[in-house]
Amino acid sequence: MKKVWGFFLVAGVVALSVITGCKKSDNNPGTIDENTQLAVHSDDEARFSDAMDNTTNDANTAIEENASFSGRGTNVATAICDATVSVGTTTTTKTITITYTGGTCLGGHTSRTGTITLSMPIAEHFSDQGAVVTATYSNVKITRLSDGKSITINGSHTITNVTGGKLMNLSSLGTIIHDVNSTGMSITFDNGSTRTWMVARRRTYTYEQGIVVSISGTHTDGNISNISEWGTTRFGTPFVTSIDNPLVVRQDCDFRLVSGKVTHQRMIATVVVTFGLDSSGQPTTCPGGGNPYYYKLVWTGSNGVQQTVIAPY
Repeated sequence: MKKVWGFFLVAGVVALSVITGCKKSDNNPGTIDENTQLAVHSDDEARFSDAMDNTTNDANTAIEENASFSGRGTNVATAICDATVSVGTTTTTKTITITYTGGTCLGGHTSRTGTITLSMPIAEHFSDQGAVVTATYSNVKITRLSDGKSITINGSHTITNVTGGKLMNLSSLGTIIHDVNSTGMSITFDNGSTRTWMVARRRTYTYEQGIVVSISGTHTDGNISNISEWGTTRFGTPFVTSIDNPLVVRQDCDFRLVSGKVTHQRMIATVVVTFGLDSSGQPTTCPGGGNPYYYKLVWTGSNGVQQTVIAPY
């Protein structure tokens, strides 16, 4: 299980970068055509999803290496890429603070600054069933290096160990489930607009020729289930994002997102995004030789014309 640590440092749902050629930054929906609004929001949501998964992986790394948090016998020295880690305690609470230093990491595609503080009651261990860690974000800015676009996250979410168990023991335990929930994460976009999004994500860890993470949504609103995020777009319109088929990341595919489907609803149109495809839009297995996976983005505009984009990620 030595490669488990590498997983926490590099895995996560990769940035999905939907139609990043859209250059308009005005957050007034009346001045931006509907196709651009849908494309920009899809990219915003993808970047937020990617950031949440990667920072949660970092939280797992910090928790697993700290004996007081994890319940293991001794500390383990494992660095988090582009970050420093400090530990503190009070009479009632223990904390781990991850400070991002602005270096390039996560495959060299992004840089991060800001801090995340993990806290839990001093007498508890995260390996216990039902244990909860609170992750508090302070000006965590994630910048995509390819185009300089960024989001800045503030607020807090909880990570609940639903099943109990340490991820270092995953191969023998079979399944570990973590739930990530927030009643309000504040997101500032690169055009200066700020919105509050809610989060309800389940991360199911299994072991099959390596680590497999299946990410699903757990919130229901009306007739829409499996919702992972919801709130208001940068353009001021409501949205919900549901994960219709789990987003699957596999260690034996170089920790890539290999399959899954999400739907963005309650906007001008419903947008469906499918992952794990080849360049023709068909499902594929692990690509070799550095070849990319592709996603397919589909929606029908108010004029009745279907829009389709197939692009690599």
